[in-house]
Amino acid sequence: MSQTAPPDAPKEAARRRTFAIISHPDAGKTTLTETLLLAGGAIHLAGQVAARGEARRTRSDWMKIERERGISVSASVMTFEGDGKVFNLLDTPGHEDFSEDTYRTLTAADSAIMVLDAAKGIEPQTLKLFEVCRLRDVPIITFINKMDREAQDPFALIDEIQSRLALDASPLYWPAGSGQRFRGMLDLRADEFLVYRRPEAGEQGIVAPERLAMQGSNAIAAALQPEELAELRETSALAADGLPAFDLESYRAGHLTPIVFGSALRRFGVIELLRAIGDLAPPPREQKAEAKAGPIVINTEKPEVTGFVFKIQANMDPKHRDRVAFVRLCSGRFRRGMTLKTAAGKAMNVHNPLMFMAQDREITDEAFPGDVIGIPNYGVLRVGDSLSESGAIRFSGIPNFAPELLKRCRVKDPLKQKHLKKALDALAEEGVTQTFKPVIGSDAVVGAVGALQFDVLEERVREEYGLDVLFEASPYQAARWVSSDSKADLEAFVEKYKSQMAEDIDGAPVFLGKSAWEIGYVQEKNASVRFSATKERLG
Repeated sequence: MSQTAPPDAPKEAARRRTFAIISHPDAGKTTLTETLLLAGGAIHLAGQVAARGEARRTRSDWMKIERERGISVSASVMTFEGDGKVFNLLDTPGHEDFSEDTYRTLTAADSAIMVLDAAKGIEPQTLKLFEVCRLRDVPIITFINKMDREAQDPFALIDEIQSRLALDASPLYWPAGSGQRFRGMLDLRADEFLVYRRPEAGEQGIVAPERLAMQGSNAIAAALQPEELAELRETSALAADGLPAFDLESYRAGHLTPIVFGSALRRFGVIELLRAIGDLAPPPREQKAEAKAGPIVINTEKPEVTGFVFKIQANMDPKHRDRVAFVRLCSGRFRRGMTLKTAAGKAMNVHNPLMFMAQDREITDEAFPGDVIGIPNYGVLRVGDSLSESGAIRFSGIPNFAPELLKRCRVKDPLKQKHLKKALDALAEEGVTQTFKPVIGSDAVVGAVGALQFDVLEERVREEYGLDVLFEASPYQAARWVSSDSKADLEAFVEKYKSQMAEDIDGAPVFLGKSAWEIGYVQEKNASVRFSATKERLG
C-alpha cells in the first residue's frame, strides 16, 4: 500500500462540509432542508410538507408515515455541490421519539445547524439535541427561522441561547423588524443591507437578495422608512458593541454559535446560511480509533481508506427489497470495486457504492473523507461496524441506549412467528427499535425511546414484510445490560433471575425490571454485576 495519500484526497476532503440539521418539531427543519437543496442547485422545486400529491412530496421525508404525518422519523442523507464545496447534509429526525437515530447521525457530522422558531426560541427537543451535540463537541451555526412572522425581540432570543445553552452567540446578520414589518437584515461584517422580498406565487428557484450599502448611498433610505432605518442603526450598533465578536476558533471548538436570521419558507437568509457553512464550518474532523498497537487518531492525511457505519436502512426502494449501510468515510480515496474489511475480519467488495439524494441514489466511482456512501449488503454490515482496507481499524462505537418503553410483540397469524423474528431482527439492526428475546417465553419484547417508534415499526412490518402485529402491555418498565468480571457470578445472576432475563440481538444478557426502583434494588443486592443503560455497538 502506498505510504502517502493520493494528492487529491486531502485536497478533496478540504472541500467537504458534512453537517446535520437539528430542531424542535415544526421549527421549519424540513422546509429549511428543501430550501438549502434549492440554494445548492440540487433540486428545482422545493416540496411543501403540507402540499398535496405524490409528485410534490418533500425530498427528505420519503417514508410513507413521514409524508402522511408531515414529520421526519428517519435520517436522510443528501449530497450536493456549490461554491466550490461539496455539502453532505444529514437530515435528522425532528421527533423526540427518534433521538437515538439523531445521536447516531451526529456521529457522522462535523458540524450542525440548529433551527429555532423566532417566535418560540429554544424548545425542549432543541435543548435535548443540543446536549447531544455538546457530548460530541459538534460546532453549531444557529438559524433563527420564521422572521416573516411575528417574532421575539432578537436580543431576547440571543440572551436565551447564551443563558440556557451556556454558549456565546455572535450574530453575523441583524434583522430589521419581523412579521409584517420584516424588511430584511444587515450583514454586520460587510455593512450591507439585504432586502427581503417575498417570492411571488408560483415562483421557482431562489434568488440572492439585493444588497444595499449602509453608507454613502441613498438606496438604503429608499428601502426603509426613516424610523425603521434609525431603529436598525441603533439596535445593530448595540449588537455589535454588546455581543461577542465572531471567532472561528471558538466556534469550531463548540464554545460560540454564529447566528443567521431568515425565513426558510420565503427562501430568505438561506443562501447566506449555506455560505456560512461553506466558509466557517470545519472540513472533516479527526476521528478517534483503535489499532492493534493501541489508540490512534484518523485524519484526512491517512492514505488508507477508513470509515464507519452509522445507519442501516432497509427497503428504501420497496421494489428491490434492498438493505443499504450508510458509511461515513474518514480517510483515503475510496474507489468503486475496492475491498474493505470490518474489524471482525469480514471482507466485502464494494461494486455498487451509492451517493444519495434522500431516497434517490446513483452509483459513484469515487468518494473522499467527509462523504457518506451507501453500501448495499444483505446482513453483512451493522450499525457501529468499522471499515478499512486493512481491517485493523476500529472506530469508537456508536451506543445503544436503554429503552424507556417496553411492549410485548406478537403476530396475529401464529404460523408466521418465524417471519416476525426475521422482521424484528432486521429492524433492530437498523435501530428502528430494540428487540429482546426473553429466556422464558416466546413473545419478543420490543423496546423504544418513544411511542411513535412502535407506530413506525408496525407500519414497516406490515408494508415491508406483510405481517400484522399486536403490541401488548409488558410487565417490564426498564431494561439494563448486565456484565461482570466474573463469568461464574454472571451465570449465577442469570440463573437466579431467569424469569426476568432476555438477550438482545447480539446475544448479550439483559435484565428486564418491573420498575426503576427494582433495578436499583437488584443492582444493590448483586454488587459484582454491572448494570448499564448504554451499550456500545462495535464492529
